Amino acid sequence: MKEKKQSVNLTDMKVVLLLAGLCCFLWGSATPAIKTGYRLFGIDSADTYSIILFAGVRFLLAGFLVILFHSMTEKRWVMPPKGAGWKIVKLSLAQTVLQYYFFYVGLAHATGVHGAIITGSGVFISILFASLVFRYEKLTGRKIAGCILGFVGIVVMNLAGAGSENLFEVSITGEGFVLLAQVFYAISGALVKQYAKDCDVVTLSGYQFMAGGCILILIGAVCGGSIAGSSSDHVLAAAVMPGILLLYLALISAVAYTLWGILLKYNPVSRVAIFGFMNPMFGVLLSAIFLGESGQALSWNALAALVLVCLGIYVVNGAPSKNEAEYKMNCKGGRL
Repeated sequence: MKEKKQSVNLTDMKVVLLLAGLCCFLWGSATPAIKTGYRLFGIDSADTYSIILFAGVRFLLAGFLVILFHSMTEKRWVMPPKGAGWKIVKLSLAQTVLQYYFFYVGLAHATGVHGAIITGSGVFISILFASLVFRYEKLTGRKIAGCILGFVGIVVMNLAGAGSENLFEVSITGEGFVLLAQVFYAISGALVKQYAKDCDVVTLSGYQFMAGGCILILIGAVCGGSIAGSSSDHVLAAAVMPGILLLYLALISAVAYTLWGILLKYNPVSRVAIFGFMNPMFGVLLSAIFLGESGQALSWNALAALVLVCLGIYVVNGAPSKNEAEYKMNCKGGRL
């Protein structure tokens, strides 16, 4: 069977910047959208298992949308390739179930500052796993320097926030769980890169979301979680708006994770992962626009953080090494 002609060079830095930037924008928009979702669905921000149930519904819908759209483009219902079942299970456990379970439970026992800073470390952990554990690429001084710049940017952005006075007070079930979530995030990125050699990334993304969403729904429901819905007297707000918001959150996951997986397939992990430092930047900016939380977005530390993050991205991607150039040549042209 002939391979479809591809026209977009996914190893071109301008394309990587555009698509990775879109992913980070979508993930950043999830911050105000999720907060709004909690209000519309009557979920208390401290009710961990209702949040997990809500996340499960979101990811199940996201997976269905990915497979539905992929099936429409292929003009047939896309099924997982033979022998891909165990890969889908492992990927769903790392990328959806364990990552989000530990993340949400950890956030319930950690300060927002700690959560943001530790989440920022996920980029560095991803590059370390890709270089030292899975050995997809070499760990260079430029990559380390870029990660340090980006991580310092995240720290600077949060040090002036509420709760920064207790920066060194940590707990296993709080900060420890958030850190563990970043480890599973790194593992999931490495697994996507490994499985993409033999399986279609879009198909993997869709089915792992559906599998992970079902597991999260089961965990949330068994542990007492519930989605009551808004108590608003306005019929449109009570019936339509929660559904629209849930659909948008599902689309965020469907589009962003699928594009991210495609970029990981054709580029070194470090080239893509470093853009993850932009997630909190977009989160703060969009929260300022849609939730009125403009204090942090317009502060000096947010501007300094943006500069540091951009420097980190430039340092990692400014001058690709010979090893990375050879990598791109071996990725079937890197065209979509």
